Amino acid sequence: MTQTRMMELVTGLFVCLGLAALLVLALQVSTGNGYRSGDTYSVTARFENIGSLRSRSPVTLGGVRIGRVGDIRINPETFDAEVELRIDTRFDMLPEDTGASIFTAGLLGEQYIALEPGGSPEVLADGDRLRFTQSALVLERLIGQFVANMGQD
Repeated sequence: MTQTRMMELVTGLFVCLGLAALLVLALQVSTGNGYRSGDTYSVTARFENIGSLRSRSPVTLGGVRIGRVGDIRINPETFDAEVELRIDTRFDMLPEDTGASIFTAGLLGEQYIALEPGGSPEVLADGDRLRFTQSALVLERLIGQFVANMGQD
């Protein structure tokens, strides 16, 4: 085998390893930065608009990931989005009047649900429904309102 051929093989192997490393990095970033859930309990929250929230999106409390979004479906009676939140059982002390808001990570990042604990002595249990929710902020709606207000002036 010639030295040129050997150099080509080493270069090809180096490029393949680099691409594999990039693929692993991309998969880790897109699947939740290493969050591993154990046993969970589920609560549901109803939102008028969930924006681009998806299943497996993070659920956070004080910026700490405590669970993931489970199933997302439409309520056939109210036509609101019902979102199942799968919360790690280590966080089973959340007050029953906990609120949920949909936020965006960064300017154009993925959406997630942030929980804000209330002050009730009763705690959430498996199957409960969150009463206090705040829908996603839709940029297009804000721009439309701004343009409409500018037209009135």
